[in-house]
Amino acid sequence: MSLMLIPAILSGCAKNTDTAKDSEKTRSDNYIEENLEKNAEENVVENNDENTEAEADQTEDFVIKADKGGKSENNGVTTNKKVSIVTTIFPQYDFTKQIVGDKADVTMLLKPGSESHSYEPTPQDIKLIQSCDLFIYTGGENDTWIDGIIESMGDNAPETMKLIDLVNTVEEEIVEGMQHCHADDHDCAEDDDHTDDNDHVEEDDDHEHDHEHEHEHMHEVDEHVWTSPINAILIVEQITDVLNEIDPANLEYYSENSAAYIEQLKDLDQRFEDVVEHAKRKVILFGDRFPFRYFADEYDLDYYAAFTGCSANTEASAATVAFLIDKVNELQLPVVFSIELSNEKIADSIAEATDAEKMTFHSIHNLSVEELAANETYISLMEKNIEVLEKALN
Repeated sequence: MSLMLIPAILSGCAKNTDTAKDSEKTRSDNYIEENLEKNAEENVVENNDENTEAEADQTEDFVIKADKGGKSENNGVTTNKKVSIVTTIFPQYDFTKQIVGDKADVTMLLKPGSESHSYEPTPQDIKLIQSCDLFIYTGGENDTWIDGIIESMGDNAPETMKLIDLVNTVEEEIVEGMQHCHADDHDCAEDDDHTDDNDHVEEDDDHEHDHEHEHEHMHEVDEHVWTSPINAILIVEQITDVLNEIDPANLEYYSENSAAYIEQLKDLDQRFEDVVEHAKRKVILFGDRFPFRYFADEYDLDYYAAFTGCSANTEASAATVAFLIDKVNELQLPVVFSIELSNEKIADSIAEATDAEKMTFHSIHNLSVEELAANETYISLMEKNIEVLEKALN
């Protein structure tokens, strides 16, 4: 099965032109027409077959295979009546699991340990979407492939929910020192714009024009809405409402679970508030991408980072690294953060050049295989974030 067309419609979080989006939709339509029926009888995708037996055991909870009878098979148990929910990444997966318990089947398309921004749907993924009752995804530039696929399903498309439609969104922002050239910009590593405050001189008109152009080009919605526990509450409430409409037989069960979970999220929010309120400083620094705009806004934190949350870059310029090192020293920051499933190279460089300790602040895009085996959740990972945040702010 060739998936040559699907990677063409995935562009990480890079900004797409209108022409590119039209082309993506055409490729999605063609892909569905040519491949969906051809693969209707397949229950195992070659990509999934490459997992080792140990990995399969650890990830079995995420695998639901649709058969010709419209039934769902979860961990070898076949059911006829349970509602089926499919999610793209971990936040909406975990939120939904907390609500439905064992009353519905929930699956996540992103394989544990995979980087969410490089996810590519398989034919089996598309079949799962078509056969489910509710499909929950993030939306934004990383999910542009979904709209064409859903439209191509016509009347067979499931009900959908898009996280960025459930809360108030903001655009990604460029903060001082952040590298903001694009992944295909070959001059990226030579960018000298990120000097420290002592090196700033009055910019000429041409440089000012280029700076404004970069900001005009960066009008992308920040997709990482779940990083704020307050947003998580709003999302859980609305998922609960939709599930109650789809599956009214379990309305009371879902509502009770949802209410209990929301209380946990409120407690989580209060604990973050307490840490920030009693902290010595209000600044955090990431030698990595920064998918925490909603988190920082929620708790009124300033931040520095190498890249925006949806940047495709993984290697920072020398100027960017130097700026972050200088900022750690200037502010005497005790911690430099990296995010989960990162190569951590930038954070390593900063830690080696300063007295800062490298620590992980989890953005909860996805779990590692080990975290899955340890039954980590949004709440448990956020609790770990509380601990490292307290060290970073004191």
